[in-house]
Amino acid sequence: ERHSYPLIRERGEFAINLVSRPLLRACDWCGVRSGRDGDKFAAAGLTRAPASKIAAPLVAESPVNLECRVFQVIPLGSHDLFLADVVAVNADEALLDAEGKLHLERAGLLAYAHGGYYALGRQLGSFGWSVRKNKKPGKKGPGGRK
Repeated sequence: ERHSYPLIRERGEFAINLVSRPLLRACDWCGVRSGRDGDKFAAAGLTRAPASKIAAPLVAESPVNLECRVFQVIPLGSHDLFLADVVAVNADEALLDAEGKLHLERAGLLAYAHGGYYALGRQLGSFGWSVRKNKKPGKKGPGGRK
């Protein structure tokens, strides 16, 4: 019943535009309005940008855009699940360091869960931290083990 469903079904591609704090109002507005009723880009004050690998437009103001191509559709009863490959990633150059490493913590990204928007960005650990040898005595590992 969503406007985007038949477009994705027909074209087999879509874009995911990550949302930062400055985009919060536009994101919420776009989430409650249908594209059937008019141009969401214009109404929300957003700029269409061309994608490099897909026909769907990107949100130019988004700090990171993921261009996706559907490879499988799984019917789940009340809706369908689209499984897709990310075929291109576009990131604001301000998020890259001199070596080209992406720093998402600089983007001020938001998450949506259970009806609320939440700020992201505080690092809680790094890959493998839970299994590294503890350097300081008295530190406990997972499950309370020393």
